[in-house]
Amino acid sequence: MIDLLARFLLGGVIVSIFAATGDLFKPKSFAGLFGAAPSVALATLVLSVAKHGHGYAAVEARSMIIGAVAFLVYAQLVACYMIRHSSSAMRTTLLLLPAWLAVALGGWWVLLGT
Repeated sequence: MIDLLARFLLGGVIVSIFAATGDLFKPKSFAGLFGAAPSVALATLVLSVAKHGHGYAAVEARSMIIGAVAFLVYAQLVACYMIRHSSSAMRTTLLLLPAWLAVALGGWWVLLGT
C-alpha cells in the first residue's frame, strides 16, 4: 500500500513538473505530451532504485528505451501506411501491431544476448 501511495505522489509531482515545462513551449499540446509517459517512467525508475537497487533500475530503463524505439518504428509505419493507402486508423493500427511486437521482442532478444 505504501508503494502505491509513493508511486501516486511521486508520479503526480513529476507530471506537474513536466506539464509546467510543456506550457513553456508552443504549441500547448506539448504539455500533454510531456506530462504522460516521461513522468510515469521517471517515477517508476525512482521507485525501482529505492526498492530494488541500481541494477534492477538499469534493466528497467533499457526496457523502456526498447519499448520507446518499438513504438517509434510502429508509429512511423502506421503514419506512412495511412498516407499511402488512405486506410482507416483502426484497421491500420491493428494490421501493423505485429510490427511493434516484432521490434519490441527483437530489442528484448538483443538485450538478453548482451
